[in-house]
Amino acid sequence: MDARQVVIKPVVSEKSYELIGGNRYTFEVHKDASKPQIAQAIQEIFGVTVTKVNTMNVSGKPRRLRYKSGHTRSWKKAIVTLKEGDSIEFFQGA
Repeated sequence: MDARQVVIKPVVSEKSYELIGGNRYTFEVHKDASKPQIAQAIQEIFGVTVTKVNTMNVSGKPRRLRYKSGHTRSWKKAIVTLKEGDSIEFFQGA
């Protein structure tokens, strides 16, 4: 799998911005990606050193539109811890 297929997009939320202070960044990743694949993809895309990867599967929440009920999509989230001194500039400008 290509690095750009593993890492889909960064997660932008209040909680993810609080984690940046601890040198931890949050990304949406491919459902079948493993922790070593995620670490390698982050290192390849951003040129940083990854020390730890935590992953979790986020289940879809129930939603209703008029008479039809359904769910939002399920996805996989990865919280990546970087080596001390490394940072990802993409998050700094927002």
